[in-house]
Parts: sequence; structure tokens; C-alpha cells
Amino acid sequence: MADHRFQWGPAFGGGRLKIMYYTYILKSEKTGKYYTGSTENINERVKRHNSGKNKSTKIGIPWILIYQEEFNTEQEAYKREFQIKRYKGGEAFKKLIKIK
Repeated sequence: MADHRFQWGPAFGGGRLKIMYYTYILKSEKTGKYYTGSTENINERVKRHNSGKNKSTKIGIPWILIYQEEFNTEQEAYKREFQIKRYKGGEAFKKLIKIK
């Protein structure tokens, strides 16, 4: 998988490097449960969840990435993570990940 943490181009100062941050939702193929988090390296974070090194997700391995949003700052990604967690699987969560 490509590393999508960085964006290039005039919008970021004429080709300067910009780190991107992500809010993501994983689904456990084993339990059917969801996990919401935020990170600056989404590919490595999903690998870490599936390696068993994260205590809170170890039981649900394997995890698949089902949703992600991109942000310019860590604070924005973190704020969105907690907004999604407040949905607690309700209608707003279902609409976000398109469950009927």
C-alpha cells in the first residue's frame, strides 16, 4: 500500500511536504465490532492493530479499514475521532459507514 500521509503541490507552499492526519474506522472480521481511531500514518496503524500490539483491538483480529477521513492537523483528526465515538453505533454512525 502507498503511504498517503504526505501531500505535495502549490497548495502546500510550492511543493513543500505536508503531513496529513486521519480519523478511521476499522471493522473486526472476527467479532463484527468497530473501532474508531486517529493517526498520522493510517497504513502502519492498521498493521499495528492487526499485529496484536494494541491491547484494545487484539481480540478482534483481523481488522479491515472501512472508513477514513483526512485532516490537516492532528487536533482536527482527534476531534473528529471523538465526535464519531459519541455516535455510539446510532443512526449517525450507520449513515457514516453506510449501514442500513
